[in-house]
Order: sequence, then structure tokens, then C-alpha cells
Amino acid sequence: MTGFLPEKIEHFEDVLAVRWNNGQESYLDAHILRNESPSAEQKGEKDIFGIKTKTTPKIFQKGEVSIKKFEEIGNYAIRISFSDGHNTGIYSWQTLKSIEQG
Repeated sequence: MTGFLPEKIEHFEDVLAVRWNNGQESYLDAHILRNESPSAEQKGEKDIFGIKTKTTPKIFQKGEVSIKKFEEIGNYAIRISFSDGHNTGIYSWQTLKSIEQG
């Protein structure tokens, strides 16, 4: 996945569209992006002793969550704000490609 950079990113209510520098296009559903958020809230986080906090995140179905906005983080990622208020996941370009490939 090295070398994949977005040329253009747009969002619609329930889809994030990415055109990559190799000409490919990705269309990522909002509910899948929300379910796969790389945030500590979604994935759990380790305490100072290295023990991972267990979480039971809500699993969203199609139509239950939408994308409100996104912002680029440097030249390596985006942060997506969702309709449920979640906005702490930082999605690297590699993470977006991994989510697309399932």
C-alpha cells in the first residue's frame, strides 16, 4: 500500500469518496468507517501497565450513522466527524485502503 495518496476526497451523507493517485476510486460507507474507527474508544486502549481496556462498541448498520465532515491531518490521514458525535478516529491512508479491501 506504499505510495497510495489521495488526489481528492469528498463526502456525501453516507459515503466517503476517495480518488487515489493511481487512478483508483474508493467509496467507503459511513457505517463501515464508523465501525472500523481506529480510535481508542472503538478499539480499546492500554493502561499504564499495558492491560487493554475491554470495550463493547455499538455496531452500526447501514443508514444509522452519517458523515458530517472530515479534516485532513497533515499529509497522512483524515479525522472524520460522524452524526453520533464520534470524531476521535484518525484514519491514515493505509487504514482507508485496508477498510476498503475488507
